[in-house]
Amino acid sequence: MDRLTIVKVGGKVVEEPELLDRLLDDFVRVTGYKMLVHGGGKAATQIADRLGLETKMVDGRRITDADMLEVVTMVYGGLVNKRVVAGLQSRNVNALGLSGADLDLIRARKRPVEDIDYGFVGDVENINTRELRLLLRENVVPVVAPLTHNGKGLILNTNADTIAAHMAIDLANHFKVFLFYCFEKRGVLSDPLDDNSVLPELNESEFLRLQNLGTISSGMIPKLQNGFKALHSGVSEVLVTNPENFSRGRGTRLLRG
Repeated sequence: MDRLTIVKVGGKVVEEPELLDRLLDDFVRVTGYKMLVHGGGKAATQIADRLGLETKMVDGRRITDADMLEVVTMVYGGLVNKRVVAGLQSRNVNALGLSGADLDLIRARKRPVEDIDYGFVGDVENINTRELRLLLRENVVPVVAPLTHNGKGLILNTNADTIAAHMAIDLANHFKVFLFYCFEKRGVLSDPLDDNSVLPELNESEFLRLQNLGTISSGMIPKLQNGFKALHSGVSEVLVTNPENFSRGRGTRLLRG
């Protein structure tokens, strides 16, 4: 099988030009097929603040009312996406910015209200791998924003870590897939206050233990939940890392079992 590298980039990496440049410099050197999924939550929060909109989060997931949906659509699908695409084009990479609505790429359903009303948040139902494979075979590098649609004209905010995992799982039927979660830290930390306390490896039982202790919290929870799901569903490797160590394969490697 051909190799496919999927890099999900988020946190400060998509906000700070120096970090983003470092990642893109290394990303262009990746051999084989590749694609990039990005977040942009911090930028969305900053724009929302300027507009006088309150940001509400639950376990690292954004509550998206109608006003916030407009903000994330503009920021994710416009500002952040095109910034990444332009950066890749400047490095002679034929990148194409996409949301889940483009090419009917990612269909989702609005999350039902249970204990928490997340608003206009989507749970992924289908990835259009046919279109992705056509693009990849033409040496186009997809750059995917964390926006999906329900097929009835409604755009939905969807966690970027979740999108990356779903794409990795579905494309694992056609490629040998390597999934990288890249943000500002060097990996998963055993001590949130010590950036040097990187866990070189992490299995699911240890993740649950650290989550119960509160050591792993907030946005790291959905990242690792999705990473383990991908690992158990045919993805060859999942690594949590930062721009500096991305190309070296260093960080926290998730383990089966």
